[in-house]
Amino acid sequence: MSQFDIVVIGAGPGGYIAAIRAAQLGFKVACIDHGQNKEKTAPALGGTCLKVGCIPSKALLQSSEEFHKVQHELETHGIHTSRAQINIPTMISRKDAIVNKLTNGVAFLFKKNKVESLHGTASFYEKKADHFLIKVNDGKKKEIVKANQVIIASGSKVRSLPNIDIDNQLILDNVGALDLQSVPKNLGVIGAGVIGLEMGTVWQRLGAQVTLLEACDTFLPMADQQIAKEALKIFNKKQGLNIHLGTNIKQVSLKNKQVQLSYQLKGETFETSFDKLIIAIGRTPNTDGLNLEAIGVSTDARGFIEVNENCQTKVKGIWAIGDVVRGPMLAHKASEEGVAVAERIAGQLPSVHLDQIPSIIYTQPELAWVGKTEEQLKKEGVAYKKGLAHFATNGRALAMDQAAGMVKLLADAHTDRLLGAHIIGAMASELISECVTALAYGASSEDIARTIHAHPTLSETIFEAALAVDKRALNS
Repeated sequence: MSQFDIVVIGAGPGGYIAAIRAAQLGFKVACIDHGQNKEKTAPALGGTCLKVGCIPSKALLQSSEEFHKVQHELETHGIHTSRAQINIPTMISRKDAIVNKLTNGVAFLFKKNKVESLHGTASFYEKKADHFLIKVNDGKKKEIVKANQVIIASGSKVRSLPNIDIDNQLILDNVGALDLQSVPKNLGVIGAGVIGLEMGTVWQRLGAQVTLLEACDTFLPMADQQIAKEALKIFNKKQGLNIHLGTNIKQVSLKNKQVQLSYQLKGETFETSFDKLIIAIGRTPNTDGLNLEAIGVSTDARGFIEVNENCQTKVKGIWAIGDVVRGPMLAHKASEEGVAVAERIAGQLPSVHLDQIPSIIYTQPELAWVGKTEEQLKKEGVAYKKGLAHFATNGRALAMDQAAGMVKLLADAHTDRLLGAHIIGAMASELISECVTALAYGASSEDIARTIHAHPTLSETIFEAALAVDKRALNS
């Protein structure tokens, strides 16, 4: 029986980072993961994010953006093209190559840091006085490993709709949406959240007619609504995404290699059909088969493992991070928790501030935010002031032909301390980092306004928004 100081269950962005950090701290570490490559011929580390989530979706978003530029944007630069074509299998192969490079990179990092990789599913076998026994099953053989500490990082799985079978031929989840071999003429997407918007954007840029059906009456309810409304206007009116809010899906069926769908909207029933239908209604914690009851670990009503602010469960020696616990289901949140837990086990005292974790949607324009929304501040009764700056007056954004959107900063009315930052615009995913740093270190809008921002850069829009907090914007 192999014995380890720490066993990590799951090799996604939380698990593999936790394993590496623990090994760096001198622990004997193993990581159990059942992931395989696309061909199902060999183990592959990295979890959902790396293999069928964050990374491959960004690869396709980039490919579709380049094609859209050639088709619709380059003539304004004096660049004339004709009969530009997209080779979808080549695009998919490029995406797969990026994924393979990164999964191989995780395997290399495990070897470099002496993390033992155990391929298979994990389930708790028995709890002893000072250790845990975990069963590892790779489908061919079973073994028991002994761990003094366990970090559960088993991630999440696609949330399904009742009575709808995902076959990844006509009805797709995120995996199927990333592997289409041709552009569907009509694409339906159930869910207008992050995954739905990003996948809808990919295939709309490539020529599909895309309809997104969202159950919620509010577009992107987790985002600042001034920013969300601007995004909805851009996506619907300027880009041609058909986004319908407040829909109730009644029936989904297959007929003549088409997906037939009926839904209700404002009391009226609509019938439509799609070449492909993507189900993108969120994710649920993946704890199936872990046998948590064997060690006394509990979950809440939604299936999340119950932990304290330090990711400790009620069972000493058992920790949980990432998508299986409270907080946003984001790769960087999981990684940060993974580092913190490894350091906690080593006797250090790190902390993870859930209110300082940025969220991003990689559409065009991008959306990014951190901290409180204006709606949250109103609900909490916090006195605030705000500053807005539009990319339309930013020289760099105009030169890039990406002048849509704005930056919105929220600051405490009394102390001027930054409370929230919300961006829709070019490279919002990169711009938000300045705001995250400011929030983490308790900076004020005045601190941002007194910081020299290079010209011409997109970051000047953050500078202008900071000036606007005190009604002294210079270029907007």
